[in-house]
Amino acid sequence: MTINIIGMPMDLGQGRRGVDMGPSAIRYAGIGARLKELGYKVIDDGDLTIKTQEEQQVKDAKAKYLPEIARACTVLARKVEKISQKGQFPLVLGGDHSIAIGTVAGLSLNARRRKKKLGIFWIDAHGDFNTPGSSPSGNIHGMPLAICAGLGPRQLVNVGGSFTKVDAKNIAIIGLRDLDKSERENLKKFGVHLYTMEDIDKYGVHKVMKRAFDQVANNVDYLHVSFDLDSVDPIYAPGVGTPVKGGLDYREAHLIMEMLAESKKMTSLELVEVNPILDNRNQSAEFAVELVQSAFGKKIL
Repeated sequence: MTINIIGMPMDLGQGRRGVDMGPSAIRYAGIGARLKELGYKVIDDGDLTIKTQEEQQVKDAKAKYLPEIARACTVLARKVEKISQKGQFPLVLGGDHSIAIGTVAGLSLNARRRKKKLGIFWIDAHGDFNTPGSSPSGNIHGMPLAICAGLGPRQLVNVGGSFTKVDAKNIAIIGLRDLDKSERENLKKFGVHLYTMEDIDKYGVHKVMKRAFDQVANNVDYLHVSFDLDSVDPIYAPGVGTPVKGGLDYREAHLIMEMLAESKKMTSLELVEVNPILDNRNQSAEFAVELVQSAFGKKIL
């Protein structure tokens, strides 16, 4: 299998600067070399070009930097669609989580063309299911999953085409521990499958993942995994955009990725919210690379 790496150095979707350097940090941690060691062919298409915050103005405080996010995600969607059409594996490096609007749009276009069903494992401390009307900050990185499910600003919902990119019942959020009230209501209303850190504490990550496979992954043709590093406890990944205590520990995060590798269901992957400015000697990026290795089949024995 050929893995095609795309860098999406965008920090427009959130308030803290620094996640635009995430793709560089992950590359510096050796992601290309580590994947080649596992026997994969790796193509790195470099970074897409994004306008910085200094080059533009906030026109809508309820959906900050929306025009540029829509433009950049449209470019990313085309790129991901082309890679998928070639039968290559898209590996997208962020950037804040708003980049998923483009990644999922591109994957959905490919699935739609082939009359296949797309599902998502959204591994995140947050629901990312806000709208401009419910968001307390106006930061779009808190909205991308809602947008992928068809809820949100038209310019973003229609990236890649005016259709819903993924059916909400084919989405599982894993590792939830920080939700806004309106998000909670919308997630329940749309029927997204939710697996909280409380669930993981009670039942263990293996059982929770089995449920996610039964309810989502086994019912779709393509499975996209969107991994926000803030799903991991800040002890292991301090350099993330929005750290929240009480996340996945080292082994839980790796077991999630190892189960994905075993299942052979994952068809695309993105890593987001690595922030080198807040990190300790590139610890978070190095952990991200280790997780990718597990997702692509690295084993103890």
